[in-house]
Amino acid sequence: MILRDLLNDIDIVNFNGDDGLEVSGISIDSNNVKDGFLFVALRGENTDGHRYIDSAVKNGAKALIVEKTPEINSQEVSVVQVNDSRAVLAAASANFFRHPTKELTLVGITGTNGKTTITYLLESIWNHEQRKSGIIGTIDYRYGENIKQSSMTTPESLDLMRMFREMRELGVETVAMEVSSHAIDKDRALQCQFDAAVFTNLTQDHLDYHDTMEDYFQVKKRLFSEYLANSKKEKKYSIINIDDPFGARLVKEISGNLVSYSIKNVNSTVYAKTSRITEEGIEANINSPIGDIQINSTLFGEHNLSNILAAVATAVSLGSSKESIERGISNIKSVPGRLEGIENKGGFNVLVDYAHTPDALKNVLQASRPLTKGRLILVFGCGGDRDNAKRPLMGKIGMELSDVLIITSDNPRTEDPEIILDHIEQGVNQASEKEKSYHRIADRTQAIRKAIKTAKKDDTILIAGKGHEDYQIIGTTKHPFDDREIAREALKEI
Repeated sequence: MILRDLLNDIDIVNFNGDDGLEVSGISIDSNNVKDGFLFVALRGENTDGHRYIDSAVKNGAKALIVEKTPEINSQEVSVVQVNDSRAVLAAASANFFRHPTKELTLVGITGTNGKTTITYLLESIWNHEQRKSGIIGTIDYRYGENIKQSSMTTPESLDLMRMFREMRELGVETVAMEVSSHAIDKDRALQCQFDAAVFTNLTQDHLDYHDTMEDYFQVKKRLFSEYLANSKKEKKYSIINIDDPFGARLVKEISGNLVSYSIKNVNSTVYAKTSRITEEGIEANINSPIGDIQINSTLFGEHNLSNILAAVATAVSLGSSKESIERGISNIKSVPGRLEGIENKGGFNVLVDYAHTPDALKNVLQASRPLTKGRLILVFGCGGDRDNAKRPLMGKIGMELSDVLIITSDNPRTEDPEIILDHIEQGVNQASEKEKSYHRIADRTQAIRKAIKTAKKDDTILIAGKGHEDYQIIGTTKHPFDDREIAREALKEI
C-alpha cells in the first residue's frame, strides 16, 4: 500500500519523507521488520519501541510512526510523528488490511466473567445456521481450519486486523470477540466496526492495573460509548446484563439500541420466564422479542443461565431464528476449562474451572453444590503480580462455600508463592466456617494429588483458577502444566 493511503484519516504532527513510497508490511517488533516495512514505535509497560528504531531501519524499514522524532542517518526513511502511536497503529492497520470488519458481523463481549462461554454459545448458534464464524478470545483464536493458541484475550490491533482479513478471505461471516479492559485501554479494538457489544458483569479483578472499580468501569464503558458508538454499521446493539449493578448503571449512561437481559427482571428485553437449574443442567423458557425460546442446556449454574441469556439477546438482535438459538445452545455440551469434567472411576466428580475472581469462584462453587451428594473439595490459588486485594476475598469465599479447602499456587510469576498464600489465608481466617478441613500446599501438583486422595464416593473436587491453561508461570518462565492432565495422572493412582 502507498504510504499516503495507509495514513488516511490519521492526525499527523510532523511528516518528513516520501508519502508516495510503497509499504510492504507493518510491524511493532523490529526483529520482524522486512524490506519496505512500516515500523510503529510503541511505548510499552516494560520497554519503549523508540529504542529499536535503528534496528528496524537496519532490517529494512522504509517508514516509521513515532511519538518523538528519532536521530537516524538514513535519508531513505519517511518519518511520521504522531501524538499517540497506539491509536495510529489501529488506524494504519485497518487501512492496510482494507477495513475487514466492515465486511463482517462483529460482536464484542466485555465483562469480568462469562466472555468465553458466550463466544462458544454464539459460535454454536451461527454454526447451526451454517454461517462460517470466527472466535477471538482467552482460549484460542479460530476460524476455518485455523486454530491459534491465544497469547492474550484480545490481540494487538495489527494482529486483529490481519486475522479479520484472513477470516474474510476464508469466507467467515460472523465473529465473536472477547474484548478485555486492557485491550480497550490500549486501543487494540479502536478501529473495529462492531455490530453489537455485550456487557456481562463487573466484579473485582485487575485492580493492580485499573486502581479502582470506577476506573475499571469507565474503561469497560468505552466499548459502548466510543467503540460501538463510532461504528459505521447501520444497525448496532448494546446487549447489557441489568442484574449486575454496573450493567444497570450502564444502560442509563449510554444511548442507541439497548437490549437488556436478566434472569428475573421482567422489564428487561430478554429474561427467563421460568428456569430450572439442576445437576443435569439448565432448562428455561426465555422471553424475547421474537417470542418464547425454550432452552435445554447441559451447562451448570445460575451464572451460565446469565451467559445463555446474553447469547440469546445477541443472537435475536442480529437476526437468528428461535430454532437456531434453541438448537445451537443445546449443542454446547461444555466449554474447555469451564466446569469441565474429568472422567474417573472413583465415584466422585472432578471439575476444572477458570474461576480466578471472587465472584467467579463463588458462582462455580454454588454451581457445583447441586452436583455434590458428599463433600465439596476446593483447590485454588491466586496469580502473582496481579490484584492482591482479591486474595483474602477469595480465601473467605473458598472456606465458607466448600467442605474441604486446599489453597495452593496458581501462576506465582515473580512473587513468592508463600506470600500469596499468606494473603489468601487472611480471608480463610476471617471465614465463619473455621471448623472445616483446611490445607495449605504451595506445590499445585501436590495440592491436586491431595484433593484426589482425600475424595470419597459422591464428593466433588473443584480445581479452580487455571481452567484451560496448559502452563504455569514461575518467575518469568512458562512451564508445561495442565490441571486436567495433573488430575488424570493422580486419578490413576487411586
